[in-house]
Amino acid sequence: MSRPPPPARLASRAVPGALYMLGAGLCFTAANAITRHVTFDLGLASTAEAFYQYAFALLFSLPMLWQTGLASLRTRRPIAHLLRVLVSALGVQAFVYAFASGVPMGQVIALVMTSPFFITIGAAVLLHEKVAPQRWWASTVAFAGALLILRPWSSALTLHAWAPVAAAVLWGAATLLTKRLLDDEPPATVTVWLLLLMTPVNLGFSLAEGHQWPTAVMVGYLVASGLAMALAQLLLAKSYAVADAAYVQPFDGLKLPLNFLAGWLVFGDSPHPALWAGAALILAASYYNLRYETLREKRLAAA
Repeated sequence: MSRPPPPARLASRAVPGALYMLGAGLCFTAANAITRHVTFDLGLASTAEAFYQYAFALLFSLPMLWQTGLASLRTRRPIAHLLRVLVSALGVQAFVYAFASGVPMGQVIALVMTSPFFITIGAAVLLHEKVAPQRWWASTVAFAGALLILRPWSSALTLHAWAPVAAAVLWGAATLLTKRLLDDEPPATVTVWLLLLMTPVNLGFSLAEGHQWPTAVMVGYLVASGLAMALAQLLLAKSYAVADAAYVQPFDGLKLPLNFLAGWLVFGDSPHPALWAGAALILAASYYNLRYETLREKRLAAA
């Protein structure tokens, strides 16, 4: 019977895993700050920004696609792939629209972090999976946190504030579609279809609105944003490759305070006190849900 690696080896894998995840969070935060500046401050249409950001991210991801090979595009379910890409792109459109409307960065990310709980609801209703009471409790707490952030009883609530919630719902739906696809398709096929089709789909949204060409200043920001997005995806993959997902996932929650900090330092965002309380509830529900799933998997493995 094989023995577990010595503690020193575990530590050597845990530290890089956490650092990779932190690096991914920093890159995502940089991309979000650039998106907010280019759309809200410089006036680039949100549909155009989404296209250019993912187009440049695709260019920076070409070496990875070259290694994967176009043979991975072979699939028996092209319609399902197209539907998943369309839903994901709609989520991106809602996400970028929130920044273009001036919704504070911390508020956007906090509301988007409710996506796992929409996945829970979708898994129960659409996939007919059995959902444990603990996950329903976590979903309820996260929903309460979202309500605190949105404050529907307040006159400050606008239609723009719902855009991150729409993104969370759409990305939750995309995750459920991904789960279904992975029952029949290899992960490389699912990844390559998304990378190659996201840019033309976003271009379609931009053309439908009346495509806006960026200025020279905007191009510099968009290239930086695409690079940050590509690096974030690379660091995310490295994090999951070198350490257990259950260990590194809590570090993903650091993107929330990082975006709060960037919004405050760069744009002078001053969140309402209720936003802090709502974000704390969402983080607590996320950690509880992760902890419950980790312990459940260990019990199943032991059995």
